[in-house]
Amino acid sequence: MSPVVLFILLLIVTFVVMFWMLAPGKRESDIQRHLKDIGSLYTVDAGGTNILKEESLSAIPWVNRILLKVPGARELQLFITQAGSGWSVGTLILLCLVLFVVAAWLMTFVLPSFAIAFLVGLAAGSLPYVYLSLKRQGRFRQFDMQLPEAVDLMSRALRAGHAVISAIEIVAHETSEPLASEFRVVFDEQNLGLPIREALLNLVKRMPTDDVRFLATAILVQKETGGNLAEILDKAGSVMRERMRLKGQLRVYTAQGRMTGWFLCSLPFFVFGLISFVNPGYERQLWTNPIGVRLMYAALILMALGVFTIRKIIKLKV
Repeated sequence: MSPVVLFILLLIVTFVVMFWMLAPGKRESDIQRHLKDIGSLYTVDAGGTNILKEESLSAIPWVNRILLKVPGARELQLFITQAGSGWSVGTLILLCLVLFVVAAWLMTFVLPSFAIAFLVGLAAGSLPYVYLSLKRQGRFRQFDMQLPEAVDLMSRALRAGHAVISAIEIVAHETSEPLASEFRVVFDEQNLGLPIREALLNLVKRMPTDDVRFLATAILVQKETGGNLAEILDKAGSVMRERMRLKGQLRVYTAQGRMTGWFLCSLPFFVFGLISFVNPGYERQLWTNPIGVRLMYAALILMALGVFTIRKIIKLKV
């Protein structure tokens, strides 16, 4: 091993150890997240007279001003918030652009076709978005799993004489993430003067699942028409548990279809990489011959159609 490579490896290991040792603990991270949530709700202007809601899409002021005028930037920020990530829109766009440019540039040295290198760059550039999408779906799933217990806790708090907002505060303190942080935001918004209707609608916007819509509708309807909210929440919790049971059964029944989809999608790439490693140059006909290039495009299109078909088959709505 050359001294330069050894120096680079030691430098990387040193930085990794330093970042790991200087990283904040769980308690410090929770405190910082809570302060950030409160600080993102309202900001005071320079004169100290107006309290306004402010939305920041980038830490760089001039980039933030540009992104605020770009259509879809606020929806992208909502997408990042739903994933529970601390990224901004500017960070996500920068990561996607860097991965796209680097991957496409590297592939131009390996692949003679610029179109294929461009497609590889697009695939690499979409990785941050795919990561956030998977994280978002996992966060939604975890939230729905915790929600029935939170509804039961709210029902018990109401029977003990607490108000609705006090029950929400109890849920924010007694449950785990991601449910605790979302209910804490609801409590903070209402505590800072936002009507509970708007706070619940913001919760539905951040967590657009059927169970959250059902919970928000039950609370808002009870506030308009009256009734025993504790009894309504008991029935809502039972419905949510039954839905979770049915979803679990469907995931078991559709497991074979999901495995088939993953296997059929990954097998061509795995075989391509294996052949390239065992016999380099054997697969060059696929991108040096015009017929091979057309076959690759046709294979990618058929693979995308297959994935779409399998998803439509196994995706059942409860």
